Amino acid sequence: MRFQITDAVKHLIIINIIMFIGTVSIGNGQSFYEWFALYFPVNSAFKPWQIITHMFMHGDGTHLLFNMFALWMFGTSVERQIGKNKFLFIYFSAGLGAVLFQLGYYYFSYFPNYNELIASGISPEQLQQMFDTNKIPNSLPAVQVAQIRTIGETYFASMVGASGCIMGILAAFGMMNPNAELMLIFLPIPIKAKYFIPGIILLDVISATTGQSFFSPSNTAYMAHVGGAIVGFLIMWYWKKNSMNKYRWDK
Repeated sequence: MRFQITDAVKHLIIINIIMFIGTVSIGNGQSFYEWFALYFPVNSAFKPWQIITHMFMHGDGTHLLFNMFALWMFGTSVERQIGKNKFLFIYFSAGLGAVLFQLGYYYFSYFPNYNELIASGISPEQLQQMFDTNKIPNSLPAVQVAQIRTIGETYFASMVGASGCIMGILAAFGMMNPNAELMLIFLPIPIKAKYFIPGIILLDVISATTGQSFFSPSNTAYMAHVGGAIVGFLIMWYWKKNSMNKYRWDK
């Protein structure tokens, strides 16, 4: 069968499902989330392993379902075309690219405001106390209150999901199958992959920069999607350019 599940895709789906079961069944979801979601590095909840483990975490059943459906649909095709090893290389490289882009986006949101607040005379200890208590003194100017709220959102931000990895796989799929026709569930109009995928990436960039959500929740890590897609595209572009045995290295 054309869409019979491939080995790496199957095992990735199983791991994601196990992690989701752990999330909803251990410590009311909080324990798994605190251990394995990816936090901004200035937050004490950040741990190095979260850079990998967050790729197997999901916020709810719908999030998991859509990601695993996309992984099955596009990952099966990509793995069959380039082989398991290269598929996994793109998958995890795209996930790391997603981390780099999203944390970079957070960095440029957090530190300019943080440095201005410190320069104004507010100490790091005072800011930490505001984060811990979720209370901002009424005596502060409105501008500083807005800055504290901005960096507070970043401080407490967490990142979960395989979306960055899957966007890399989607970009690889588009590179190998540019004329394949794809459709959004809520917009059943067939669009060729070479137009569809750049369009999705563009919408993510717009959402990240404006806050306007089109097809996903407003708390989506849009720049993670962009980073994953760019990494997947660059890897496939390099392999395609160098024609490495039709992209296979494990056959």
